[in-house]
Amino acid sequence: MIIEPLKSRPFDLVLLKTFVQVIDSQGFTAAAEALHLAQSTISAHVKRLESQVGTPLLEKGQRIPFPTPVGRKVLLHARRLLSQNALAWQDIVEPRIDGSVRLGIPDDYLVYMPTVLSEFERRFPDVELQVYCGLSVELLDQMQAKMLDLAITTRQPKSPGGEVLCQEQTVWVGADRLEIQKRQPLPLAVSKDGLCIFRQRGIDALKSAGIPWRIAYTSASLSGLTAAVRAGLAVTILTPSMVPSGLQILTSEHGMPTLPMTEIALHLQPEAETNEATRRLANGIRKYIHRSVS
Repeated sequence: MIIEPLKSRPFDLVLLKTFVQVIDSQGFTAAAEALHLAQSTISAHVKRLESQVGTPLLEKGQRIPFPTPVGRKVLLHARRLLSQNALAWQDIVEPRIDGSVRLGIPDDYLVYMPTVLSEFERRFPDVELQVYCGLSVELLDQMQAKMLDLAITTRQPKSPGGEVLCQEQTVWVGADRLEIQKRQPLPLAVSKDGLCIFRQRGIDALKSAGIPWRIAYTSASLSGLTAAVRAGLAVTILTPSMVPSGLQILTSEHGMPTLPMTEIALHLQPEAETNEATRRLANGIRKYIHRSVS
């Protein structure tokens, strides 16, 4: 039975927040955990919202909640209303922040950034955010030259500064169909010599294990390296969070030597040279990466 919706009735932001969380979390249980509510409360919120709208908002019989055509409309407006609500509160309780922030980050670590950068721009629309991608050694040079306000890098042995945000295991990566034993010497897809710590660590590990190798592909970008790996032409070295779909992590079971841990570091200019917008972005990055790897 379809209930006739009330005309010009204001949406309940609590119900909208619950509905958005159910979709984003891909389930009622995960949404309950994210919102610190009982699962029965989550279900009740969705039912109340459906009652207000007058039609089902989720498709029936789906293991993962999927919005109906009307549900998609409600979801779109819900995101806008919740965003505007957050901006309104920010405008009331927080000082207006403007200025510019120049962030440097390797292509490899962009996996960490979309969510935190989107949230930052939503919260501080008056800040001009500039993102520069490059290799860690290049970004450190730009930090030294005051061309960047902050940077996320792989910690380098010869320049170990910065605040360690997390540690990740470095791993070998290859195509699913690659037969390591038949590829001797082992073809590698790596960055140019002296520009990436992953390259030297991989070569050192292969030498220690007595495994013959050759440099087959050289690229400064993650997409260039993974293209060669995806084609089954070489193996490369990444961290687990960087491994794209369609590739596999190669372990000792594939005959590959163990690689050392990698430290991801945050570099900031001195406090006196850092504006409030940069400090806010740095805090957002810290919190997001700590949550992502915990």
